[in-house]
Amino acid sequence: MINLPRKKWAAALCALPAAEVKHLANVLSGELEVRDVALPHAGLGLLNLRDGAFEESYFIGEIPVARAEVIVRSAAGVEERGGALIVDDRAQFARSIAILDAVMAGKLPGSVPAMMLVQRGMEARQQKQIERKKLLTATRVDFSLLGQEDDEDEE
Repeated sequence: MINLPRKKWAAALCALPAAEVKHLANVLSGELEVRDVALPHAGLGLLNLRDGAFEESYFIGEIPVARAEVIVRSAAGVEERGGALIVDDRAQFARSIAILDAVMAGKLPGSVPAMMLVQRGMEARQQKQIERKKLLTATRVDFSLLGQEDDEDEE
C-alpha cells in the first residue's frame, strides 16, 4: 500500500472518473453507517490574491467549490470523521470523497479498496503531469535568436 499524506487523498480521487469514486462510496455506505455533519453543498469561492507592489488584496475571479463532512461508523462501533473541500461544483462527489476519507483515516472496513483507488488517482495525476511537461517543452521558445537578427539588420 502507498504511504500518501491524507491531505493529498482528495486530489488523487478527483483525478479519477466521478462514477468510480461514487460507486465505491455507495458500496461502503451500504456496509457502514454514514452521518452528515453538515449537508454537502457547492457554490462559488472568490479567488483572492495580494498585489506584490502595494500589498493590497484583490479578487481575480470565482471558482467552483464543493464541501462535505461526514462521520462514518463501523459495525464494531469505530467512528471516524472525514471531509472534503474540492474545486468542483458537485456536492455529492465531495460527499463521496469525504466518506472514503473517513474510511481510510480510520482504517475501517473497505479502506483497502479505497487506498487502491487513491493509488490509481495518484498514477493518473502523475501521468497528467508528465503530459503537461511534454507540452511545455514542445512549446518552449528561444528568444535569444531575436537579438541576433536585429544586429544583422543594422549592418
